[in-house]
Amino acid sequence: MPTRGHENAGYRRLFDDDGLSFGVGFPLTGANRSTPDVAEEIRLARHAESVGFDGLWVRDVPTYWPKFGDAGQTFDAWPWLSQVAAHTDDIALGTSSIVLTLRHPIHVAKSAATVDRLSDGRLVMGVASGDRDPEFDAFDVDRENRGRRFRERFEAIRACWREEYPELEGEWGRLEGDLDVVPKPTAETIPLLPTGNSRQSDEWIAANGDGWLFYHLPESTLESYLADWRERAGEKPFAIAIRVELADDPTAGPEPLHLGFHAGIEWFREYFRRLEGYGLDHAIVGIQNEDRTAALSTFADEIAAKL
Repeated sequence: MPTRGHENAGYRRLFDDDGLSFGVGFPLTGANRSTPDVAEEIRLARHAESVGFDGLWVRDVPTYWPKFGDAGQTFDAWPWLSQVAAHTDDIALGTSSIVLTLRHPIHVAKSAATVDRLSDGRLVMGVASGDRDPEFDAFDVDRENRGRRFRERFEAIRACWREEYPELEGEWGRLEGDLDVVPKPTAETIPLLPTGNSRQSDEWIAANGDGWLFYHLPESTLESYLADWRERAGEKPFAIAIRVELADDPTAGPEPLHLGFHAGIEWFREYFRRLEGYGLDHAIVGIQNEDRTAALSTFADEIAAKL
């Protein structure tokens, strides 16, 4: 099957095969309010790759806001992905998602291209407009203008990758053709997947995104979203993030978690089979079980491999 417009190795890993692929989200140890154990995070990342997961996803959380409930994987996305790249081989590395409104586009373009080069082209980028209100004050950013800021940075980052000595201007600054942003990515551009609505219309996301990354949705809502997405975006991929806690009883029915479910492997197998039938391309799984090693293996062997 041909790539959906990209030679990026991470994009091919996630989306080239027919059917649903799976990734996992950091922190793999579950330590999302303090600094996670680096050695254990890397061990679990390598284990996820070894049992067949296709992606490792890192969140961009500049500050810890207790009201929101977590600090992501704590470490900044770019150095952490560089660390993960050095300890893995072929698995895709994703951001879910870089908050464009709080970052300068030249910094994002350079950091992302650096990670892409260090990982031999494995980087795929979810990008977002931001949803933690106090961070906008901390960065002196008007959150009411998130939509425009997101679009300007989205376009500027692509220009920095695709063009030598680009000429472009926005509220973030100006490039007049006398400066280049290096390195360039391994492919013409790194795939950019808007996250949620990102303060944009569905039509803009379909026209400009290389896919769409969304949160967990009720099943009927997801089915409707996927049908509308196929009409607007054709074969561009659609991915979601979902929390999963495997029950001890493989026949256990679902109990709701925040943004996911507690259920037995048989229910999850049928659930993801339905989502695959609706046209879902990738699921970022947040494993909630205490024994993460065993749960990753069980999910890979008993659910992902049997779809």
